[in-house]
Formats: sequence, structure tokens, C-alpha cells
Amino acid sequence: MTIQINTDKNTDGNERFTEYFTSLIEDELGRFDKITRIEAHLSDEDGSKEGQGDKRCLLEARLEGRQPIAVTNIANTHEQAVSGAIDKLKSSLDTILGRERNY
Repeated sequence: MTIQINTDKNTDGNERFTEYFTSLIEDELGRFDKITRIEAHLSDEDGSKEGQGDKRCLLEARLEGRQPIAVTNIANTHEQAVSGAIDKLKSSLDTILGRERNY
């Protein structure tokens, strides 16, 4: 599984930041062997202004032989946004891949 982390101009995507989110995504989604690639798009909706619920994470998972799946989560921190998006993506993948196993 290839993981790519993208950030907007308002988000500091330094190496430590990227490594942390890459390992978090690998740990949480590694059990899904059908995933070939995950792209994470992290942004700060309010830019330099302080505010609640302004960190956004969009996760796009590409699966073998299927259309990509995308989920979005908005939270107060990037960590919360990524964790929420991972939970949504796991739920979607369990549903989609669970149906596939039932046939």
C-alpha cells in the first residue's frame, strides 16, 4: 500500500508530520489487502485564523479493480480529523468488502 500525504499552504507538512500520519494510516488500514494506494489531503479551512472545527482530512483509498472511495472529516485538530476519517473509511471498506465476501 502506497500512502501519500498532501497539505495545503496553511498546513506545515514537515517530515515528522508526514511520518506520523503515514504510520497511523498504515497501522489502522493495513489489514485491508485490497488497498493499493491512499491519498490523504490535510487542510486548515480558516488559514491563519484560530477556530473550532477548521481542520479537514480527506482520505481517498484506491482498491484493486474498484472505483476509489473517498471520505472527509472535519475536527479541531489534524490528529482528530485524520482519526475520524480513518474510522469512516474503515466502516465504508468493511461494508463494501464484506458484501464482496458474501457473494
